[in-house]
Amino acid sequence: MSRKILFAALTMTLLAGCATAQNQRGLSGALVGAGTGAVAGQLIGRNTTSTVAGAAGGALVGAAVGTATTSPQNGGNCRYRQPDGTIIIARC
Repeated sequence: MSRKILFAALTMTLLAGCATAQNQRGLSGALVGAGTGAVAGQLIGRNTTSTVAGAAGGALVGAAVGTATTSPQNGGNCRYRQPDGTIIIARC
C-alpha cells in the first residue's frame, strides 16, 4: 500500500509543474467541493452512501466553478522550464 501512495505522490508532484492556472483552480475547486459535499451528504443522509454521493457531486461542481472562474491572465501563454533551468514563455 505504501508503494502506491508514494507513486501517486511522486506522479502528482511531477504533473504539478505542467499545470496551468486554470487546472490548478479546477483542482482546488474540486477539493473544496468534495469536502463540502461530503459534509453536506453526511448531514443530510447520515450514511456512507450519502457522504460519498455528496463528495462526488461537490467535486464535480467545485471543479466546474473553479475552472470557469479563472481569469485569463496569461493570454494563452504557459511557462516552460528548459533542461538548463531557463524559463521560456510560449503558447500553451
